[in-house]
Amino acid sequence: MKNKGLLIIIGAVVIVLIFAGLYISGIFKKAPTVVEKKETSRIVFGGGPAGGTFQVVANAIQVYKPMKAVAEFKVQAQSSAGSVENLRKTDSGAQQMSVVYSGHVYLGRNGMMKNDTKKYENVLAVAWLYGAPAQLVTRKGSAIKSVKDLKGKKVGVGNAGSGAFANCELFFSHMGVWDEIERNAMGYNDAAQAFGNNQLDAFWLFTAFPSGAVIMAAQTNDIELINLDEDAKASGFYKKYPYFAKLSIPANTYKGVEYDSPSFQDSALWVANPKVSADHVYKMLSLIFTDEGLAHMRSQKKTFKYMAVETGADGIVTPFHPGAEKFWKEKGVLK
Repeated sequence: MKNKGLLIIIGAVVIVLIFAGLYISGIFKKAPTVVEKKETSRIVFGGGPAGGTFQVVANAIQVYKPMKAVAEFKVQAQSSAGSVENLRKTDSGAQQMSVVYSGHVYLGRNGMMKNDTKKYENVLAVAWLYGAPAQLVTRKGSAIKSVKDLKGKKVGVGNAGSGAFANCELFFSHMGVWDEIERNAMGYNDAAQAFGNNQLDAFWLFTAFPSGAVIMAAQTNDIELINLDEDAKASGFYKKYPYFAKLSIPANTYKGVEYDSPSFQDSALWVANPKVSADHVYKMLSLIFTDEGLAHMRSQKKTFKYMAVETGADGIVTPFHPGAEKFWKEKGVLK
């Protein structure tokens, strides 16, 4: 009996040792605790060409420190040809957010783009950013006093695919000179350089003032700005395209231009694809439209001096993104 009891004890010890060895070797190791990690969304923000304000917007939002600290998403600024390209890429989802002129959002949504009847309905407004006026730069003392005087001249008309190019084609076609000029499709900085090298007689911009490209041109030449409002009024341009508004570029905005320069403007809008989370849009607006956020934007360029909660929903006639609609309603600027 004693031997039998001893055998039982020895057997039990052996079993314990076997299981201990198996545990140590990992066969019965406790499964690790799985920590669920939230996926970070990537928001590609379409800007524009070098020298333009669109790219400044995208870069400014990307580098803002509170924006970079958000865990749920990361903003990636991406250069582009400009407004028209941004409209199409935002609609397709290739870019989640962009800067697009309000005129192109309106025309695109209604299938009224030049040679393009597609309806771009996946582009929703987030916020008004700034007014973008047309600017036509010539040399002081030249015979170019009106758009009609450009016939036979070499003119920079903006990057193909940009809002500048599209609005130049729209206005110059309306004025009957689009097919009468030697068109040079190029970005603002390239146009200013070509102008300085006497390779262009004039160049067109559709961007906020002061423009770095015009400042560059004024350093190498005495420049003038053409009165575009006069041409627009006389030709019935405002009646045909009522989303353009009149304004003047103040005297001394640019070196040597000591007079007000009447023109017309469209508004640059921050837009988003509807698949972007409403929470993400709301969060981004909550960061940018604060005293600190707006101060950051203005530190990047004086163009943004009119950005404010009070103007954030101004002049937008196309649908808002749900996240933006929630934000602006809470701020009392949307009913």
